[in-house]
Amino acid sequence: MTTRKYHIDQMISAKAIAARIEALADEIKAEFDDTPKLVVVGLLRGSFVFIADLVRELDLPVEVDFIEASSYGDSTESSREVRILKDLRGQIAGRDVLIVEDIVDTGHTLSAVSEYLTARHPARMKTIALLDKPARREVDFKADWIGFEIPDEFVVGYGIDFAQRNRNLPYIGSVKFDDDEG
Repeated sequence: MTTRKYHIDQMISAKAIAARIEALADEIKAEFDDTPKLVVVGLLRGSFVFIADLVRELDLPVEVDFIEASSYGDSTESSREVRILKDLRGQIAGRDVLIVEDIVDTGHTLSAVSEYLTARHPARMKTIALLDKPARREVDFKADWIGFEIPDEFVVGYGIDFAQRNRNLPYIGSVKFDDDEG
């Protein structure tokens, strides 16, 4: 199998991401200012950089947990079949929960995970996504907070990968395949 060659064009700078996270943290603090402890649930693997930066900006008592769901594998297209690969370690019944996602594309993953966790009866549950790609939405689901709305382009960086590569980029970049016309 040959690997397609590609290059990455910067779409959202590290500085813009940091500024937006600071603003989002202020909104989240206002929403959850009365919580005894906010359970911040990161969707692995793409959200790990975002969740780390976000919780450092939250001036609230937080507990961090992770759930791993997959609908992509090594492809650039969603399979639309969401599988839970790793469940939460802690309990969320009666607690305030913030689900942190890297990107909402078709909406299948965040919708399925929200439904899955709602069945555990959290006191309040909200969602946040760093990126939103509304042109690709197939499920009627919108995160409560969005970092950036982006066009229908395949992106990497800031925790988001293509076949397990490019997660370490400090910015969001658009993948341009060298064999694409245009």
